[in-house]
Amino acid sequence: MTGYATSTKETDAGTITIEIKSVNSRFLDLQFRINDEFRSVEPLFRDALSKRLHRGKVECRFSFGKSKLSTQQKGLNVEVLTQLQELQANLQSRFPTIKALSMADILRWPGVIEESEINTDELQDQIAATIETTLKAFIDSRTREGVALAAVLLRCVDDMEIIVARITPLLPTVLQQFQQKAITRLEEALGLALNNGSNAMPTISRDEVLDRIRQEVTMYGIRIDVNEELARLSGHLAETRQIIQKGGQVGKRLDFMMQELNREANTLGSKAALKELADASMELKLLIEQMREQVQNLE
Repeated sequence: MTGYATSTKETDAGTITIEIKSVNSRFLDLQFRINDEFRSVEPLFRDALSKRLHRGKVECRFSFGKSKLSTQQKGLNVEVLTQLQELQANLQSRFPTIKALSMADILRWPGVIEESEINTDELQDQIAATIETTLKAFIDSRTREGVALAAVLLRCVDDMEIIVARITPLLPTVLQQFQQKAITRLEEALGLALNNGSNAMPTISRDEVLDRIRQEVTMYGIRIDVNEELARLSGHLAETRQIIQKGGQVGKRLDFMMQELNREANTLGSKAALKELADASMELKLLIEQMREQVQNLE
């Protein structure tokens, strides 16, 4: 799921700034942007995020701005100055005419001026508190998005239940009409065959042939009966609605429900003997695909 939050905290040493943002991902992928001097606090971030988040590509940025007081507390690095002095003496012994380094040259020399070091251990409690504040705001932002996504998913469930309710009453009539139409056509074909060549079936009576036709049509009617598929669809839709309304970590469970719904919709389409059923199967699969795309974004 997507989300964003940022927090700042003022301390005596400086300003702590933490930013957390995420984009959709089926798995949890944590990325950290932390300066090397604060790399020791990364486990604080990783532990806090891993306990509260389970999906999403999450990027966490940490920055620290030193206070004016701490930046003013500068000193000279005596070790660097000593090395610089020895280098200058060696050069002057070889080249007596060269000028000595000026004060400005010395102060510009890398490492001569050293700022007061930041004690990351003393800041850990404040950093941990800021992480919690930011993480709470981040989870709240994802929760708001989750509420909106849940509404979208429930509308899809409503639409699918309407489709199932629309075609369920048609099944008995559809099967009866199909069987009667098939029997009528086969009887007509049988009548033509008997009239054109009665010697072709000398040992089988017309009634026996008609009974066998009715049996075959009945068996085919059973094979195209989708009452069972519609019943399972209704059950899966009810379970999907319950999962969404209950909330919590629903992503993986809804992934599974999308697979089950898609399986029943495909079976319905493969058994469709009439255009109404084929159309309903296509509508269901389109709605399921819409849900599948959104479900992958859910925690």
